[in-house]
Amino acid sequence: MSDYQNENQFDERVVDIARVAKVVKGGRRFSFRVVMVIGDNAGRVGLGIGKANSVPDAIRKASDKARKDMRRMNLHGTTISHEVIGKQSGARVLLKPASAGTGVIAGGGVRAVLEAVGVHDILTKSLGSQNILNVVRATFNALDQLMSPKEQAAFRGKPIEQVKPYWERETHG
Repeated sequence: MSDYQNENQFDERVVDIARVAKVVKGGRRFSFRVVMVIGDNAGRVGLGIGKANSVPDAIRKASDKARKDMRRMNLHGTTISHEVIGKQSGARVLLKPASAGTGVIAGGGVRAVLEAVGVHDILTKSLGSQNILNVVRATFNALDQLMSPKEQAAFRGKPIEQVKPYWERETHG
Protein backbone atom coordinates (compact mmCIF):
# COMPACT_ATOMS: atom_id res chain seq x y z
CA MET A 1 0.00 0.00 0.00
CA SER A 2 2.83 2.42 0.80
CA ASP A 3 4.44 1.88 -2.64
CA TYR A 4 1.21 2.93 -4.32
CA GLN A 5 1.03 6.10 -2.22
CA ASN A 6 4.67 6.95 -3.03
CA GLU A 7 4.11 6.54 -6.77
CA ASN A 8 0.93 8.62 -6.63
CA GLN A 9 2.66 11.78 -5.39
CA PHE A 10 4.70 12.27 -8.58
CA ASP A 11 4.08 15.26 -10.86
CA GLU A 12 3.34 13.72 -14.28
CA ARG A 13 3.48 15.97 -17.35
CA VAL A 14 2.81 14.96 -20.95
CA VAL A 15 5.20 17.14 -22.95
CA ASP A 16 4.37 16.00 -26.48
CA ILE A 17 2.07 13.63 -28.36
CA ALA A 18 3.08 12.99 -31.96
CA ARG A 19 1.57 10.76 -34.63
CA VAL A 20 4.39 8.82 -36.25
CA ALA A 21 4.26 6.64 -39.36
CA LYS A 22 6.05 3.49 -40.41
CA VAL A 23 6.03 2.83 -44.15
CA VAL A 24 5.11 -0.78 -44.93
CA LYS A 25 4.29 -2.65 -48.12
CA GLY A 26 0.61 -1.67 -48.05
CA GLY A 27 1.16 2.00 -47.20
CA ARG A 28 1.70 3.77 -43.90
CA ARG A 29 1.09 2.34 -40.45
CA PHE A 30 0.38 5.07 -37.88
CA SER A 31 1.11 5.00 -34.16
CA PHE A 32 1.56 7.57 -31.39
CA ARG A 33 4.71 8.70 -29.58
CA VAL A 34 4.30 10.31 -26.16
CA VAL A 35 7.08 12.22 -24.37
CA MET A 36 6.43 12.40 -20.62
CA VAL A 37 8.30 13.91 -17.67
CA ILE A 38 7.72 12.74 -14.09
CA GLY A 39 9.16 14.47 -11.04
CA ASP A 40 8.69 14.68 -7.29
CA ASN A 41 9.16 18.49 -7.13
CA ALA A 42 12.09 17.89 -4.76
CA GLY A 43 15.08 17.17 -7.02
CA ARG A 44 14.15 13.89 -8.73
CA VAL A 45 12.95 13.69 -12.33
CA GLY A 46 12.61 11.09 -15.10
CA LEU A 47 11.97 11.09 -18.86
CA GLY A 48 9.84 8.48 -20.60
CA ILE A 49 9.02 7.91 -24.26
CA GLY A 50 6.19 5.54 -25.13
CA LYS A 51 4.93 4.35 -28.51
CA ALA A 52 1.67 2.52 -29.14
CA ASN A 53 -1.25 2.30 -31.54
CA SER A 54 -3.46 4.29 -29.13
CA VAL A 55 -2.67 7.40 -27.07
CA PRO A 56 -3.67 5.95 -23.63
CA ASP A 57 -1.36 2.95 -24.13
CA ALA A 58 1.49 5.23 -25.22
CA ILE A 59 0.95 7.44 -22.14
CA ARG A 60 1.01 4.39 -19.85
CA LYS A 61 4.26 3.12 -21.44
CA ALA A 62 5.88 6.56 -21.21
CA SER A 63 4.85 6.85 -17.55
CA ASP A 64 6.36 3.44 -16.72
CA LYS A 65 9.63 4.28 -18.49
CA ALA A 66 9.84 7.70 -16.79
CA ARG A 67 9.44 6.11 -13.34
CA LYS A 68 12.33 3.73 -14.11
CA ASP A 69 14.48 6.65 -15.38
CA MET A 70 14.14 8.75 -12.17
CA ARG A 71 17.40 10.48 -11.22
CA ARG A 72 18.46 13.04 -8.62
CA MET A 73 19.49 16.55 -9.71
CA ASN A 74 21.66 19.00 -7.76
CA LEU A 75 19.44 21.95 -6.90
CA HIS A 76 20.30 24.98 -4.81
CA GLY A 77 17.17 25.96 -2.89
CA THR A 78 14.56 27.02 -5.44
CA THR A 79 17.09 27.46 -8.28
CA ILE A 80 20.31 25.91 -9.61
CA SER A 81 23.83 26.59 -8.36
CA HIS A 82 25.47 27.77 -11.60
CA GLU A 83 24.91 28.53 -15.28
CA VAL A 84 25.00 25.53 -17.62
CA ILE A 85 24.35 24.67 -21.29
CA GLY A 86 22.83 21.30 -22.23
CA LYS A 87 23.24 19.84 -25.72
CA GLN A 88 21.39 17.13 -27.60
CA SER A 89 21.80 16.85 -31.39
CA GLY A 90 20.99 20.33 -32.75
CA ALA A 91 19.20 21.54 -29.63
CA ARG A 92 20.93 23.70 -27.01
CA VAL A 93 19.38 24.79 -23.71
CA LEU A 94 20.89 27.50 -21.49
CA LEU A 95 19.93 27.40 -17.80
CA LYS A 96 20.80 30.39 -15.58
CA PRO A 97 20.17 30.66 -11.83
CA ALA A 98 17.83 33.46 -10.73
CA SER A 99 17.05 35.17 -7.44
CA ALA A 100 13.99 34.22 -5.40
CA GLY A 101 10.69 35.47 -6.81
CA THR A 102 11.80 35.42 -10.46
CA GLY A 103 9.72 32.37 -11.40
CA VAL A 104 10.35 29.84 -14.17
CA ILE A 105 11.15 31.81 -17.31
CA ALA A 106 10.97 28.95 -19.80
CA GLY A 107 8.76 27.57 -22.50
CA GLY A 108 7.34 24.21 -23.52
CA GLY A 109 9.44 21.16 -22.74
CA VAL A 110 12.04 23.05 -20.69
CA ARG A 111 9.32 24.43 -18.37
CA ALA A 112 7.78 20.96 -17.89
CA VAL A 113 11.13 19.44 -16.87
CA LEU A 114 12.10 22.29 -14.52
CA GLU A 115 8.72 22.41 -12.78
CA ALA A 116 8.67 18.61 -12.36
CA VAL A 117 12.14 18.63 -10.77
CA GLY A 118 11.12 21.40 -8.36
CA VAL A 119 12.93 24.50 -9.65
CA HIS A 120 10.94 27.70 -8.95
CA ASP A 121 13.38 30.48 -9.97
CA ILE A 122 15.37 30.15 -13.19
CA LEU A 123 16.09 31.87 -16.51
CA THR A 124 16.34 29.74 -19.65
CA LYS A 125 16.93 30.11 -23.36
CA SER A 126 16.39 27.43 -25.98
CA LEU A 127 18.91 27.69 -28.82
CA GLY A 128 19.21 25.80 -32.10
CA SER A 129 16.76 23.05 -32.99
CA GLN A 130 13.17 23.31 -31.73
CA ASN A 131 12.57 19.54 -31.87
CA ILE A 132 10.65 19.04 -28.60
CA LEU A 133 12.24 15.66 -27.78
CA ASN A 134 15.78 16.98 -28.29
CA VAL A 135 15.01 20.14 -26.26
CA VAL A 136 13.78 17.99 -23.34
CA ARG A 137 16.84 15.74 -23.58
CA ALA A 138 19.13 18.81 -23.71
CA THR A 139 17.45 20.10 -20.53
CA PHE A 140 18.14 16.76 -18.82
CA ASN A 141 21.73 16.95 -20.07
CA ALA A 142 22.11 20.42 -18.53
CA LEU A 143 20.62 19.31 -15.20
CA ASP A 144 22.97 16.29 -15.13
CA GLN A 145 25.96 18.67 -15.42
CA LEU A 146 24.99 20.63 -12.31
CA MET A 147 27.32 20.46 -9.33
CA SER A 148 26.55 21.36 -5.75
CA PRO A 149 28.42 24.41 -4.42
CA LYS A 150 30.62 22.05 -2.38
CA GLU A 151 31.56 19.99 -5.48
CA GLN A 152 32.10 23.17 -7.51
CA ALA A 153 34.45 24.61 -4.84
CA ALA A 154 36.46 21.38 -4.73
CA PHE A 155 36.63 21.27 -8.55
CA ARG A 156 37.93 24.85 -8.74
CA GLY A 157 40.16 24.55 -5.66
CA LYS A 158 38.53 27.55 -3.99
CA PRO A 159 36.74 28.15 -0.69
CA ILE A 160 32.99 27.57 -0.83
CA GLU A 161 32.25 31.29 -0.17
CA GLN A 162 33.75 32.20 -3.57
CA VAL A 163 31.51 29.86 -5.56
CA LYS A 164 28.16 30.79 -4.01
CA PRO A 165 25.65 32.46 -6.35
CA TYR A 166 26.10 36.23 -6.58
CA TRP A 167 22.89 37.02 -4.69
CA GLU A 168 24.09 35.01 -1.66
CA ARG A 169 27.58 36.46 -1.42
CA GLU A 170 28.35 38.81 1.43
CA THR A 171 29.80 41.95 -0.11
CA HIS A 172 32.16 43.98 2.00
CA GLY A 173 32.47 47.60 1.15
